[in-house]
Amino acid sequence: MKIALVSSEVVPFSKTGGLADVCGALPKALGSLGHEVVVITPLYGTTDKVKFRIKQRQAGEGKTWASEMIQGVRTYFIENNLYYDREGLYGTAAGDYSDNAERFAFFSRSALALLKQLGFAPEVLHGHDWQSGLIPAYLRTLYGRDAFFGRTKTAFTIHNLAYQGRFPTTAFPLTGLPEQAFTPEGLEYYGDMSYLKAGLVYSDVLTTVSPRYVQEIQTREFGCGLEGILQHRRGDLFGILNGIDYSEWNPESDVFLPLRYGPRSLQGKAEAKRALQGEKGLTREERVPLVGMISRLADQKGFDLVAQTADAMLSLGVQLAILGTGDQKYQDLLAQLKKEHPGQVSLTLGFDNTLAHKIYAGSDLFLMPSRYEPCGLGQMIALKYGTVPVVRETGGLADSIRDADKSPEGNGFSFQNYEAKALMDTLSRAVAAFHQGERWARLVQRAMACDFSWEAAARKYAEVFENISKGKRRNA
Repeated sequence: MKIALVSSEVVPFSKTGGLADVCGALPKALGSLGHEVVVITPLYGTTDKVKFRIKQRQAGEGKTWASEMIQGVRTYFIENNLYYDREGLYGTAAGDYSDNAERFAFFSRSALALLKQLGFAPEVLHGHDWQSGLIPAYLRTLYGRDAFFGRTKTAFTIHNLAYQGRFPTTAFPLTGLPEQAFTPEGLEYYGDMSYLKAGLVYSDVLTTVSPRYVQEIQTREFGCGLEGILQHRRGDLFGILNGIDYSEWNPESDVFLPLRYGPRSLQGKAEAKRALQGEKGLTREERVPLVGMISRLADQKGFDLVAQTADAMLSLGVQLAILGTGDQKYQDLLAQLKKEHPGQVSLTLGFDNTLAHKIYAGSDLFLMPSRYEPCGLGQMIALKYGTVPVVRETGGLADSIRDADKSPEGNGFSFQNYEAKALMDTLSRAVAAFHQGERWARLVQRAMACDFSWEAAARKYAEVFENISKGKRRNA
């Protein structure tokens, strides 16, 4: 098939979160299956054109650039310095950019125009999250009679339903859509308009990033006001668990580690722990369980539970190595925790890719107590590095982690109720397992044996794409 993937961020060119990881890895995996894939994304001011050998392709409004082929996939970039040459992709610490509606309407229109200029008529056009939600709306309306896109079907992936691209009605003219699109059956959303809703309404098929999340987003608790639409479209809604790019995340080839290691020899993991403790000012003690967290510091990620239990966690005798940025209240709380517990708590605000690799390798446990987690990549990466996840049973965390105290095939520890006691009980069980030598060694081996490569996920996407390109539907 000919597939065009459109995303507002793509590794290695731009990133704020897991969306970029998925949109960097999935096209390569689809390409390896024999499909012809192109990727379209904005050219941000932070994208290194020299490093990635990105060359200008043509002049005119919305100038485009192209990268060299990376594992059989070419990426095209939409340039508009007024919109994309900024400090952040969507905003700054002060908030979202006020013109995001205009920025990503332009991006969506430009992506369709670029495909025509390239002469690349995709059988499937795959959009991701609200930033590309207008594309299926444009294809149904403005391009409804355009023969070039006559065979094109649309797929739309929800990475996080809470981010909806919601804008006031005064911004609707910026979309260029016909007035009849602004109705409750279209973009209108509780008096505003929603780019995400456009993707949900106008796409031929919907996917999201784990089977559990498919069920969750059809409920009032997780549906963010869109559960009615998702229930209506449940016959076209598929949950496909994300994969991990093992060319990037693999302790046997990781260039950031002092000594590479694999499941047959864990000496390198012990070296990684000692190195991490030394680098981050933690007491160098092999038999102290080191708990890693790499996360946005926000309620969604469970940091309200962390705030309630921080002192109790440390009383278990663990060390904490935290990397991330987010809400000021949590940044302040963790900074104070580090000050009060020198040698036991490490905090690095921001994102540091090299340090992330070191934390995944050097930690014994990886904590993800999320309130909700559509998929989660951290727990999968941790497994590959032999770092045992402690998670809440939600979304992709529930789909990928089985509790070692409840299953002989367990690869981590999990809890159901979103409450401080449940978190502490589960972390206590994990720490107890850490001190049971032979049992812990078997658990680490099971963790490292888990396979969350992209090949399986790509085959599922390809099956969905092939079915919609042939006009097939799943029964509701």
